[in-house]
Amino acid sequence: MAQTAFLFPGQGAQCVTMGKDLCDASAAARAIFDRAEAATGLAIRQLCFDGPEDALNRTDNAQPCIFTVSAALLAMMEETLGDAMPTPEIYAGLSLGEYSALYAAGAMDFETGVKLVAKRGELMQQAATDRPSGMVAVIGLDEEKVNALCDEARQGQILTPANFNCPGQIVVSGENEACQRAADLAEKHGAMNAVILKVAGAFHSEIMAPAADAFADVLAGVDFQMPRATVFANIDAKPYAAVEEIPTKLIAQLTGAVRWQQTCEAMLELDAELKPLEIGPGKTLMGMMRRVNRKCRVTVLNSADAVTKLSN
Repeated sequence: MAQTAFLFPGQGAQCVTMGKDLCDASAAARAIFDRAEAATGLAIRQLCFDGPEDALNRTDNAQPCIFTVSAALLAMMEETLGDAMPTPEIYAGLSLGEYSALYAAGAMDFETGVKLVAKRGELMQQAATDRPSGMVAVIGLDEEKVNALCDEARQGQILTPANFNCPGQIVVSGENEACQRAADLAEKHGAMNAVILKVAGAFHSEIMAPAADAFADVLAGVDFQMPRATVFANIDAKPYAAVEEIPTKLIAQLTGAVRWQQTCEAMLELDAELKPLEIGPGKTLMGMMRRVNRKCRVTVLNSADAVTKLSN
């Protein structure tokens, strides 16, 4: 029998109005939003339902909001499906989504998770503010060619591959001038396109080192549990093998590359007939998986209607 995987999106999936239909349809989802606001002191409902967009898009707001919407979808699924709720053998999430995966797999409770992602977002936002930087999506190059592009564009500044999303889509991260040089030089290296992203800073690069150092102190106070099933870590595209690895890999993820393409490939190596469900706002992971393996069909659960259809 094919294994089930729960996949969770990361920052960038957010949109104004997300989660409102969940709260309208599900008492369990409403309870998750109540718990998120109580734990963080943030106006999660207002940010998710009404924005404004520039406020929701801030790293320190987007991360707890996305985590909350993913958890609310899980809660509505359990409420709606009951005994028919899928029991996944595999969990994974893109960057921020790794926290949703660990929560869903029982490695921490909801309050711990939402507090962690709120603090993570706050520290990442501060690191980005302290050192102006950015990210560039490079389309059409493999890892070797992107490394060559970074080598030429770096010129003594920080510039490094940050997100290996899917074949032909790699995001580089670094100081603003280096990012601009990478965008300008990308065509020379054979890229189809290079787009400077609208993000707060150079995530998954050494520019996030101050955030990683501060976050290490936060994680030291968390009592994680071993996940009840396989959870893949972004930093090495490997399952967590011991509970002690959780804080270590989450810290490394802040300054290291997210290997999402390799994670998808590793999941499909475990089961070529894998049945993934994308749980959270948007449908970016479905598109990435299609680029990794067109035969793998991802069920997108990003709304109350999608959950209801799953139960029929």
